[in-house]
Amino acid sequence: MARHSVILLAGGSGHRMNSKIPKQYMELDGKPILAYSLLLFEQSFLDEIILVVRKGEEVYCQKEYIEKYGLKKVTAITAGGKERYLSVYNGIQKIQKTDYIWIHDGARPFITIELLENLKKAVEKEKAVVLGVHVKDTIKQTDENNQITTTIPRKNLWNIQTPQVFAANLIKEAYQKLIEQKITDVTDDSMVVERMTKHPVFIVEGSYQNMKITTREDIEIGRQYKKL
Repeated sequence: MARHSVILLAGGSGHRMNSKIPKQYMELDGKPILAYSLLLFEQSFLDEIILVVRKGEEVYCQKEYIEKYGLKKVTAITAGGKERYLSVYNGIQKIQKTDYIWIHDGARPFITIELLENLKKAVEKEKAVVLGVHVKDTIKQTDENNQITTTIPRKNLWNIQTPQVFAANLIKEAYQKLIEQKITDVTDDSMVVERMTKHPVFIVEGSYQNMKITTREDIEIGRQYKKL
């Protein structure tokens, strides 16, 4: 059977929360936000978890997450880089042998087994897939003076989420080229594959509940989701 490894990114800060506590460690209904993804992955078909944290927090995460929750699938805890893409690259280096690499934001606690299953089915066919949801709002493009120049049709516009999943050799090749060419203006993993390889990336429809917690308002919204 194919082996699936997930890189769980937990190196964020609490700046936008105006908090000294990094957002992934803040509690949501009595449990740290990061714990939701860790526990779901532990219970899923995924074979191993690589946890990427802020430098100096490796021992803390080992004690407060791996040991506390009895996690068996975490094979490595490693420090992230100054930018997201560097954290992903560090995580990739910790994976010894696998067929597919998943990349997920630790601040997205509402991922579900159903979405994981949909991604698994898609990536085994397409080799590069990401979760996404259709854009709801009207999108405008402006010039440098903020004057609207066009209204972009929403039909083919998506908000991209995580997990993002790739054949291991594909994402490894893409990130290696990115690092070697010292390219820094990338915002997600699909963009790395798009720019550094010729391989197409496909969207799997996600869920609006699979939101990323970035503000205190998001935590309140998350509490409402928990009640559904």
